Amino acid sequence: MARDECDVARAQALRHLAFHRARDGDGRDVDRFDATSRHVLVTDAPTDAVLCCFRLQTYQAAAIESSYAAQYYDLHRLAAFPGPMLELGRFCVNPGCHDPDVVRLAWAAVTRIVDAEGVTLLFGCSSFAGADVARHAPALGTLSGHLAPDHWAPGRRAPETVDLAPHASVRSSPAIPAAKPALLRTYLGMGAWVSDHAVIDREMDTLHVLTGLEIAAIPPARARALRALAGDRTVD
Repeated sequence: MARDECDVARAQALRHLAFHRARDGDGRDVDRFDATSRHVLVTDAPTDAVLCCFRLQTYQAAAIESSYAAQYYDLHRLAAFPGPMLELGRFCVNPGCHDPDVVRLAWAAVTRIVDAEGVTLLFGCSSFAGADVARHAPALGTLSGHLAPDHWAPGRRAPETVDLAPHASVRSSPAIPAAKPALLRTYLGMGAWVSDHAVIDREMDTLHVLTGLEIAAIPPARARALRALAGDRTVD
């Protein structure tokens, strides 16, 4: 967990590297949600370099309407979701890091927090790099089989959105593969659902879908594996 403003600044620098550097050079990715969020960093022990980071914030009932995701999605149905809801945001890995254990450690940290705080829903905006709809059409189409149940379904709030359903028939090709972001693949592998539309975020140059993971719906074998990893003494 970030211990001070210096740690938060280090996370913001990695976020900028992951999300903005191709357009804006060096800097920090900062917004108003940073001040009220908890920040988690995965660092390299010998060098203390930040390899991965994300931020977390817990909501209950109607408070979810003040979340980051609520800027883009109407979440009023989720106000009835029972128990604490944890928003996971700005999840990124250093582009130069290719060690899968880094992401495993990140999920171990999430699992510890979910269990310690009795979280019942994990949610957030899962982003595709680049705001070009055609580039992501095949992948968006594959999400039509993972839509949120009607009683939790996010509504539309963003000015620019893309329906998933019309892309269900779009076929992938070597030039346009049906590649989903790694974080979204992980969510879906645990039984997550998504909004029926994607949001075009020009500021971040991304497309994103609202993703919800009901903790009780995670397959038992996957839940046991996550808790075993979270209990590993090397995850600190």
